[in-house]
Amino acid sequence: MTSPIYRAVGATGVAQVIASAGAHYLPAVIAMPASQQLGLSPAILFAGFSVALTVSAFAGPIAGRLVDRLGGRPVLMLSNIIFAIGLTTLGFAQGVWSVLFAYAILGLGMATGLFEVAFSAIVRLFGKGSRNAITGITLIAGFASFVAWTVSVYVESKYGWSGVCWFWACIHILVGLPLNGLLPSPLSVKTAADATQAATPSPVATPSPASTLPPIQTPLDTTPAPTPTQTTAFLMAFVFAANSFVGMGLMIHMPRMLEGMGVPLALAFTIGSLVGPSQVLGRLIDFFFMRRWHPLISTRLAALTHPLGATLLLIFGAPFALVFVILHGIGNGIIIISRGTLPLSIFGTKGYGQRQGWLMMPSKFAQAAAPFLFGLAFTDWGSNVLWLSWSLGFCAFVALCLISTKYRPA
Repeated sequence: MTSPIYRAVGATGVAQVIASAGAHYLPAVIAMPASQQLGLSPAILFAGFSVALTVSAFAGPIAGRLVDRLGGRPVLMLSNIIFAIGLTTLGFAQGVWSVLFAYAILGLGMATGLFEVAFSAIVRLFGKGSRNAITGITLIAGFASFVAWTVSVYVESKYGWSGVCWFWACIHILVGLPLNGLLPSPLSVKTAADATQAATPSPVATPSPASTLPPIQTPLDTTPAPTPTQTTAFLMAFVFAANSFVGMGLMIHMPRMLEGMGVPLALAFTIGSLVGPSQVLGRLIDFFFMRRWHPLISTRLAALTHPLGATLLLIFGAPFALVFVILHGIGNGIIIISRGTLPLSIFGTKGYGQRQGWLMMPSKFAQAAAPFLFGLAFTDWGSNVLWLSWSLGFCAFVALCLISTKYRPA
């Protein structure tokens, strides 16, 4: 019989690939053909994605609270149905308002079906021992961009942009829904753990001469562990928001920014495409070398990778473009894991889902604003916009240094 943790990681990881394909990676494929067919500006399609992120931000705490009360399986299964409705509606859209309405539905699907809810579902099942499972999910989901763009571009070439929407709607119902249905229930995980514990023979204590001696009295450290404060939550939310703003901004504008640093545009696109594999590399580094560390330590190191890469690029120019992209991707990949593991290590399991919703709310607002604000800064400053991302990355590192590793949640 498959272990519950392997079943949960495998099913949830593949389901996250499907969820991301119909959310984050959809606009890049359908924006141009949809705008041409509907007679709209491509900006309307990207504005719709910002609407989806905003709706997701507001609905996130509610989705997290549902996971705390019901477990992750029903919430994730509900997300597949909402995604299917939203994608079907988008495929039938005929104008501005129908596009925005469809994206608002997709925002509800994102609130109930992306990483934050997946992490909450895993923590609801496995508690404090969830770090490896969270890393495993992000490793599988690291292939989302490759799968989503490859499949979506092929479907669009055969059936148009509406066909892409309807294709992923069908995949959500036919594949994503059954996969999320495989997620174990909290009761079944507890029953399996109890059965394992009962099957393990208890060691029989054998008396020894030393056992008759009085126990040695050792002084106990009665100093209570510090309790995380509201300020800790604000600092953590800022770190995730700053990372999301930089990541989304660079996802849209990195090739042009590298071109301004002296990299030929075709090569800039090739180098920029290495962000995804670098993120997977970062997750592998976290799994093999950092998983026994406190998540705060690994997150601090990850937060430094972008400022380090940006410094090298600003000083030495185009020859260090590849180094910058790899460092940025590695750090971003580790911080995505930290979104699940860092709140767990600082605040504990109680109310984890709802807390995740609140912590990620500024992050989603930052993602929604990043394409416009980062693009505005790039228009005015050119490649010097890299100083903006450097500043945000360094401020995130400072914020992490203000959070103590001594917190011990109950």
